[in-house]
Amino acid sequence: MPNKTLPVRVGSVTIGGGASVSVQSMTNTATTNIKATLNQINDLFNAGCEIVRLAVPDESAARSIGIIKKYSPLPVIADIHFDYRLALISIDEGADKVRINPGNIGGDEKLARIAYKAGEKGVAIRIGVNAGSISRNLREKYRAITADVLVESALQTLEVLEKCSFRNIVVSLKSSDVVTNIESYKKISKCISYPLHLGVTEAGRGLRGVIKSSLGIGSLLLSGIGDTIRVSLTGNPVEEIFVARQILQASGRRSFGPDIVSCPTCARCKINLVELVDKVEELVRDIERPLKIAVMGCPVNGPGEAREADIGVSGGDKFGIIFKKGKVYKKVAADELVKALKGEIAAIINRKNAID
Repeated sequence: MPNKTLPVRVGSVTIGGGASVSVQSMTNTATTNIKATLNQINDLFNAGCEIVRLAVPDESAARSIGIIKKYSPLPVIADIHFDYRLALISIDEGADKVRINPGNIGGDEKLARIAYKAGEKGVAIRIGVNAGSISRNLREKYRAITADVLVESALQTLEVLEKCSFRNIVVSLKSSDVVTNIESYKKISKCISYPLHLGVTEAGRGLRGVIKSSLGIGSLLLSGIGDTIRVSLTGNPVEEIFVARQILQASGRRSFGPDIVSCPTCARCKINLVELVDKVEELVRDIERPLKIAVMGCPVNGPGEAREADIGVSGGDKFGIIFKKGKVYKKVAADELVKALKGEIAAIINRKNAID
């Protein structure tokens, strides 16, 4: 069971409090380039992103928040480092949440200024502890970047915000080291009831980044920890959304549509299984109904190995079979397999819709 956390409202999205784990990303356009930023936000929205964060390196970027917020289909977070005044401007411009880094925001007094302004406007704050920017005092105390350092940084910051009677808070503790990441979140989840934002910072490019993010985020979700996630990949942020949704679906925390399982192939495989899987994935791209579909390489073991699938196909030289819940349903010519599967999936969805 997921850990119980307090609800925090970020625009139209609730984080924590039993709400679904939300998917976040961050634009990599210059925030002052309003057109490019809005275009990327729309791309993220269409991919399934639910909250977006924007870099605010200077006053011009902070002033751009107001226009972007007006046209953004997603709640907007202002990402603040070094200059607390940028947080104040972003809040006035309509940001739904500000992310502050306690390691570089400039001390308790400046943090308090942000808390009072956010409290007046009903804006949430994310305490975004980052292993790469821990305060000098904590670095000198611990002599190494450990889970305890990250947790203490977050708890110190929470104490300041709570003294300001501010509790509209989300917490993250990010490291590029997966083990440190996991240990940090497990420790702080026992100390606080604020919702947790999960992520592995600087996870990397491509498959390497996907693997680190899947381990760092997925293991915590399976432990019941986490209320919102961001997969941090080098490149187009739209790529992050597919990975995030797959992590959530694989961990059982959310469902975004069909789950396709396929065998790794072996010497018995007599078809182009990669091509077949690609065709099936394209076939179900726009389906939102939860459905388990198996695509197997041979008719010998297909139904048995994919017994739990709602429906599946397995191929052969000249023919394939369609099976349901492990039982052979019909034999189909190999070149008609995808077409036949499409019809059967449509029939299943129509029946589910009729029941609903």
